[in-house]
Amino acid sequence: QKASIIQAAFLIGWALGGGFFGRVADLIGRSRALVLTILTYALFTGLSFFSQEWWHLLVFRFLAALGIGGEWAVGASLLSETWPKKWRPWIAATLQSAVNCGILLACLAGALLKGHPPQWIFLVGVLPAFITLWIRHAVPETEEWTEARKDQRPPKIRELFGPGVRSVTWRVMLICAVSLTAHWTFMFWQQSYIRSLAEVGASKVAKDQATVMALLWIMVGSLIGNFVAGGLAKLMGYGRAIALMLGGYFVVMWFTFSNVHSLPVTYGLFAVIGLMQGCFGLFTMCLPPLFPVLLRSTGAGFCYNIGRILSAAGVVFFGIFNKVQGDFAGVLLMASWLFIPAAVFALLLPEHDDSERAELL
Repeated sequence: QKASIIQAAFLIGWALGGGFFGRVADLIGRSRALVLTILTYALFTGLSFFSQEWWHLLVFRFLAALGIGGEWAVGASLLSETWPKKWRPWIAATLQSAVNCGILLACLAGALLKGHPPQWIFLVGVLPAFITLWIRHAVPETEEWTEARKDQRPPKIRELFGPGVRSVTWRVMLICAVSLTAHWTFMFWQQSYIRSLAEVGASKVAKDQATVMALLWIMVGSLIGNFVAGGLAKLMGYGRAIALMLGGYFVVMWFTFSNVHSLPVTYGLFAVIGLMQGCFGLFTMCLPPLFPVLLRSTGAGFCYNIGRILSAAGVVFFGIFNKVQGDFAGVLLMASWLFIPAAVFALLLPEHDDSERAELL
């Protein structure tokens, strides 16, 4: 129960950080805001090492998540304003793959620190702070933001819901909210599901090994899925590609958890689920250009990360449901249905104009 509350706080911090630092990036520029986000999550991840009570960890994880959510909002806008359009699906895939590689490196760090107390892993999170020294000198401000800031006053946040923008804002919010709720429910509870399988065995070592293998297969599938998503975006556009993969996420989750499979088959299905997660990589290049330049980081960060708040509520809700029912598969089946409305709303996203579609191809 405490673990799900800490996870919920982390997701809420991620959401608030996306909105807050997104706004900061629209006001002071992408490069400087990116430095602030990295320093924020590096500092508070490191401070998590000193947690003595569970609520200490909750506070530090919440504060670290502010920087993590902000980094996505700022980085997505920076990349969408600097890279050529025809390369953007592949850049999105590469960026998302870096996330997967980071998770794998975290697993490796955990293995290397196996003989130490668990909190030592948080000290590894301080290392990204050194990247800011390079960013400050090597990453210039984007021309698009510089020109817009020169010619226009900074718009108010409420203009996200003003004429000409609110329709996009609501659609993007709905897609992110329902898809991320389902996604994070899977990512949080899949380990518990694996541990509950009779084939895994009763020993802690066997259960730990099985959960590591499950995560490894998810990450491998996701690495492939990121580039599958990029290819689909070039063929059919961002909205249709996202819709197709969200629909696939639902189908594979339903097949996986509607019956008990052998452990090797379950690992294979988890890899396919990971492949479908490649759709989230497309959000990086799809969402920011839907908003005006001086609302770009605010809009993308707010809409993408508002889903974290609902997904946090979802993690807690499904945790309570599981405590009452004791059915991990049932929890994951319930969550999978949320991908259906997400896929429908993705089809309603504005597509890029004809000139950009031509450049993508």
